[in-house]
Amino acid sequence: MSSTQAFIDEAAKIYKVLSNSTRLNILYYLRHYDGEADVKTIVNDLHLAQPIVSKQLGILYRYQLVSRHKEGTRVYYALDDPHVIEMIDDMLKHVKHEIKGEPHPRNLYK
Repeated sequence: MSSTQAFIDEAAKIYKVLSNSTRLNILYYLRHYDGEADVKTIVNDLHLAQPIVSKQLGILYRYQLVSRHKEGTRVYYALDDPHVIEMIDDMLKHVKHEIKGEPHPRNLYK
């Protein structure tokens, strides 16, 4: 398998991870949260069950979409990769264009 194909296959795995609305909701939340958020805060603010949040954060962590550290019994999560932040922001910009029916920016390659 070529290195290009390996990159494409890995990107497809990450997009599959991002196809879950709960995971996107958590990423969006972390994108706009000031600093690191512990699981309890995420659970309370998003009104989701703790096991669901913990499972989804584990998946996001496994694919390096969030970072985490532990203090005592609490685990704190954050977005610390600018690529992930740009990816979330760009996707939301795309969705806003679609919802509003606005044209997308001109093709950059012309």
